[in-house]
Amino acid sequence: MGILQDKHVLVTGVTLDTSIAYAVADIARQEGANVVISAAGRALRLATKVARRLDPDIPVIELDVTDETHLAGLPAALEPHFGDRLDGVVHSIAFAHPERALGGNFLSTQWDDVATALHVSAYSLKSLTMAARPMLGRGSSVVGLTFDAQVSWPSYDWMGVAKSALESTSRYLARYLGPDGIRSNIVAAGPIDTIAKQAIPGANSFNDIWAERAPLGWDAKDAKPAARAVVALLSDWFPATTGEMIHVDGGLHSTGA
Repeated sequence: MGILQDKHVLVTGVTLDTSIAYAVADIARQEGANVVISAAGRALRLATKVARRLDPDIPVIELDVTDETHLAGLPAALEPHFGDRLDGVVHSIAFAHPERALGGNFLSTQWDDVATALHVSAYSLKSLTMAARPMLGRGSSVVGLTFDAQVSWPSYDWMGVAKSALESTSRYLARYLGPDGIRSNIVAAGPIDTIAKQAIPGANSFNDIWAERAPLGWDAKDAKPAARAVVALLSDWFPATTGEMIHVDGGLHSTGA
């Protein structure tokens, strides 16, 4: 029996099989969970295709976390698969315009691009959680993914700011949902060679930083360590942990120069 046996889990942001979200869905399924995957726009086709590699019968729903109609319809979209109960939500959604909000353009980025980054990458954690709120109950768990935003990173720019907001949003969700027994936590992963990372100018330099400084070493092609942490936080093994950020980065966050 797996640690997510018979739990109902929504995994957002699945694109290619290199993504952390894909690894989460795979491991959650292996651990006994009933999984639904969501994606939006052009990514929906990718998610539908890659879901077949997990299980031909795994459901894929369209969910744009910036669309109020999609959010309002989330319980109805999940009901055929989960009934009225949702045990876990995985937030793996982020976007900032590569040419205007990333790559060293921090000082010249205009508000419209900043607003998009914050809406998609941070506010959506609150929007998604509240859309799922009617199905969440005592013991449910919300887990988001970040690239540790406690410090600044080369080229990361307004996505770093958005990730700071995401991390803070999770802490406030923990505060306000805790009395109802709902947990909210974040996993801070090291750099993974995903399609999202490829959109960040100069992001491959992160691999060199991790290769030099991570005490445990780091494999940027292996999303499973971060995914396992997400699955653990979805499980009942962390019943009194909320508002936390778990680092899965080979220990780099703990080192100085």
